[in-house]
Amino acid sequence: MNAQHELDQLKSWWRKQHLSFSRGELIADGVIHTIGFALTLALGSVLIAFAVAYTAREEAPALILYVVSLLTLLGVSLAYNLWPESRAKDVLARFDQAAIFLFIAATYAPFLVLIRDSSIGVILSALVWGGAIVGMALKLTIPQRFGRIAIPLYLAIGWSGVIAIQLLADTLPTATLWLIVAGGVVYSLGLVFHLWSRLRFQNAVWHGFVVAGASLHLTAMLHCMVIDRLAMTAIGA
Repeated sequence: MNAQHELDQLKSWWRKQHLSFSRGELIADGVIHTIGFALTLALGSVLIAFAVAYTAREEAPALILYVVSLLTLLGVSLAYNLWPESRAKDVLARFDQAAIFLFIAATYAPFLVLIRDSSIGVILSALVWGGAIVGMALKLTIPQRFGRIAIPLYLAIGWSGVIAIQLLADTLPTATLWLIVAGGVVYSLGLVFHLWSRLRFQNAVWHGFVVAGASLHLTAMLHCMVIDRLAMTAIGA
């Protein structure tokens, strides 16, 4: 009986997750994802190339992790949303939501490298990666019991950087810090549309906010790790 109850719960959860979208909504969502891919490949390639060759060799692995996690997030999300109803779609749903936790932690990774020698940096790293690992494990194993409860955890991990705001302000260029904050605000506002399931084109709008927030954070990394350092080198020369 318990096994059957668990199975019924899981099926009910999947039905709630698999919203029915019109052809136009699916096309719009696909366009948003394609724009996200293009921006990530363009900016991410420039960022990694300059970081590895010139300005941020030490931070390069974390930068690569961010770009790869963003491409993975977009890829899994697109596959899940366009895949027809099937067992494969059920599996993709788990990975789609688990990928969000990995992506949030990967967004912090390059900046955590910069403050890794401080006690607050160690604490923040533990909070970010600990929360992300727990979230991924729950989404992959018991998603039916960890539905919208995950949203407060997304927000908690995403905004956990406020505990190190003074250290980050002292470490990062001012423009970089404002781009990071702007990206966080965009993500948070986007959650309104993520929850507004009755709104037409809701999924495309939500993913538009994701792409916008990710682009702001990618620009922050490009500014901090490449542009600002090249400018300082030019001034020094």
